Amino acid sequence: MNIILLGPPGAGKGTQAQFLAESRDMIQLSTGDMLREAKDSGTEMGNIVADVMARGDLVTDDIVIGLIREKLEGDKKGGVIFDGFPRTLAQADALEELLADTGETLDAVIELQVNDETLVQRIVGRAEEARAAGQPVRADDNEDSVRQRLMEYYKKTSPLIGYYYAKGKLSRVDGLGEIDEVRAAISDALD
Repeated sequence: MNIILLGPPGAGKGTQAQFLAESRDMIQLSTGDMLREAKDSGTEMGNIVADVMARGDLVTDDIVIGLIREKLEGDKKGGVIFDGFPRTLAQADALEELLADTGETLDAVIELQVNDETLVQRIVGRAEEARAAGQPVRADDNEDSVRQRLMEYYKKTSPLIGYYYAKGKLSRVDGLGEIDEVRAAISDALD
């Protein structure tokens, strides 16, 4: 089973992807993790990623698709969870083409729906708690930055909701419930 988790920053995609990876023996493909891993790998693709990042440039869609292709050509176990990819319609088209090229299909897209105000307060509150406890936090986990990240998500990624709805792949889950409630809702949507 190959699935995509969609939702704004802080909606819990990473947490839910980890649970799915463990409970269903799937591989979690997080774009950020793949880029960091590739940069340090010494492979041809890794050297390209390292060079782009060293220059401070953004990694192109072609490079990300290349990294995903490498992962899909390996052992996929019980399937793949795309966490943080695709983010644009062009990336969604490229992913669809890649899956077809590798004999794979996309089985489901789960949108973690959230209330923006509640999400902002949750992220900012967690960051404040972590700072008070002396734990590391993202430098941009403040209200203005979180609102900016949400705006970027809505501008670039929210069109994917209609895209996957039209393909009959989209299920919606309340992303602001307790972690176990969200897990159960995702499992119900996939079964």
